[in-house]
Amino acid sequence: MEKIKMDTPLVEMNGDEMTRIIWEGIKEELIRPFVDLNTEYYDLGLKHRDETGDQVTIDAAEATKKYSVAVKCATITPNAQRMEEYDLKEMWKSPNGTIRAILDGTVFRKPIVVKGIEPYVKNWQKPITIARHAYGDVYKDVELIADEPGEAILSFKGESGQEKSMTIHNFDGPGVILGMHNLDESIESFARSCFKYALDMKEDLWFGTKDTISKQYDHRFKDIFEEIFIAEYQKDFDKVGIEYFYTLTDDIVARVMRSEGGMIWACKNYDGDVMSDMVASAFGSLAMMTSVLVSPKGYYEFEAAHGTVTRHYYRHLAGEETSTNAMATIFAWSGALRKRGELDGNRYLIAFANNLEKASIDTIEAGNMTKDLASLSSIKGQTLNTFDFLKTVRQQLESNLK
Repeated sequence: MEKIKMDTPLVEMNGDEMTRIIWEGIKEELIRPFVDLNTEYYDLGLKHRDETGDQVTIDAAEATKKYSVAVKCATITPNAQRMEEYDLKEMWKSPNGTIRAILDGTVFRKPIVVKGIEPYVKNWQKPITIARHAYGDVYKDVELIADEPGEAILSFKGESGQEKSMTIHNFDGPGVILGMHNLDESIESFARSCFKYALDMKEDLWFGTKDTISKQYDHRFKDIFEEIFIAEYQKDFDKVGIEYFYTLTDDIVARVMRSEGGMIWACKNYDGDVMSDMVASAFGSLAMMTSVLVSPKGYYEFEAAHGTVTRHYYRHLAGEETSTNAMATIFAWSGALRKRGELDGNRYLIAFANNLEKASIDTIEAGNMTKDLASLSSIKGQTLNTFDFLKTVRQQLESNLK
């Protein structure tokens, strides 16, 4: 069959370790045989980030602004051990954090649901989407060790000359101090991304913070969401028949646990980090969690929600067989290809992306899956290694496309 053409490139960001191996396997088995793949390529592998002083990460984010759609492989955020292992010049920041700050978006994470793998929360019948604010809070914090008695002060000096300060705590002995911030502009983008996504998905939007305790910081989030919703989105929500509501975080958690799912749960940055892992694990596996960064300016960056699968990578390097789940990375590619097709009016590319996802799910539901899913699934079948799974998905895809 003739390959599907792509008029506009999407930004391709390669990554690290086992996911980098899978990345190439997906392109060779599941995309290039069917699509005349057109990408602008950036190598975000840790060695290349180090060689470029992390400029490659900034360049990839700026390219996403140009082309609107990106697909990203999982990458390493280095710690002290990685500094030594890779002989790095610097302990580079999270590339995800850098990209999110430049694109000013919200991360939407949603589990891939397949027959045979039941959620641990028995009443969850529909996927739960986590909308994670992608700026500030603990990820942009500053910290100090108070190593003797003394006074910790929070202060602000405005350009106009105004000054504000207040005592954080009077220390009688050693302790630790944390400072966080956020921006009205970023919170507004977070709110608009959530409201637009809810309208696109036609799903209710729930949002919770701890404004009873954090009467200014968290309350700022609550007020901005409410103001934007009433001014810009309430009429559209009413037309579609979906709901937005705010309540405290602990109440949201209780409601989510009692629900059947099917909503978008908006979370501040750290809450979203933790709760997306909780939702993914409760639905079965972190390797079955899709992730897309959506900017209100019209930028989209698709990736898997999991890490680089280091343990499997070193087994692979030793020549041992691995059974690594590629589903979230496959769905990152299908999501990016579908969005490219939607923006370009390319119905063939949209149909291919839908077929790729269906073939992947059909493969698992037919009993052909990697080791992590075989241990969870009630469907009896065969456990496949990393590359045989991709080949089996290709066979299913070819069958679906006939």
